[in-house]
Amino acid sequence: MTEADAPAFSINCDQDDSSIIHMPSPRSAIRHAIPVVIEGIVAPVALFYLALIFVGFRGALIAALVWSYGALIRRLLRHERVSTVLLLGAVLLTLRTGVAFVTGSAFIYFAQPLLGTVIIAVVILVSAVIRRPFTQRFAQDFCPLDPSLLARPCVQQFFVRVSVMWATVMLFNSGVVAWLLLSSSIRAFVVERTAITWLLTAGAIFCSIYGFSATMRTDGRVLQWGPSSAAVPIAAPR
Repeated sequence: MTEADAPAFSINCDQDDSSIIHMPSPRSAIRHAIPVVIEGIVAPVALFYLALIFVGFRGALIAALVWSYGALIRRLLRHERVSTVLLLGAVLLTLRTGVAFVTGSAFIYFAQPLLGTVIIAVVILVSAVIRRPFTQRFAQDFCPLDPSLLARPCVQQFFVRVSVMWATVMLFNSGVVAWLLLSSSIRAFVVERTAITWLLTAGAIFCSIYGFSATMRTDGRVLQWGPSSAAVPIAAPR
């Protein structure tokens, strides 16, 4: 899917001046998000687990890394936007793989993301404090937002608040994963970590969507899911 086909937010003012924010249909949003998730998260994990079973730990490292760089190069050659999820994943996977090859330790390989997640959580918190929320860029990976909508003060405040929520979820997830790493076998850990991470992520996504809806209601806006030919971009506040 190209950026021209990606769903975007807009606002439509009807005759009685009530504002309606037209969201992409759930089907359209999911269709846009699925390739991003599969490419940057699901495929590397699945390849790592399969290679771990059949060719061992080092083969699993290579399989996951080859996939990430292959996806990254393919997008660059096709002049497509590289998602934050894919780019960040490739960088972190490179660092993890390098350390794992040097040490030969599966424990260290899986322990590294815990520190990485804590660091990212701190970065997200700092971005919220300086009012440049990092979560805003991640949102663009899954459902591109109209720049004029992002310029609204209430939307900017929402991303600040949701950044704090995501940082909290990430820190909690790190604690649970650390406990699993110390108490489970490597094969069991890969499955358990994926399950708990996806569960917490799904909950955070639900809270984010609900929070955005509540923010818009407070701002006197109404969310409407699905395309609208009458929709026009939101005017940026002066």
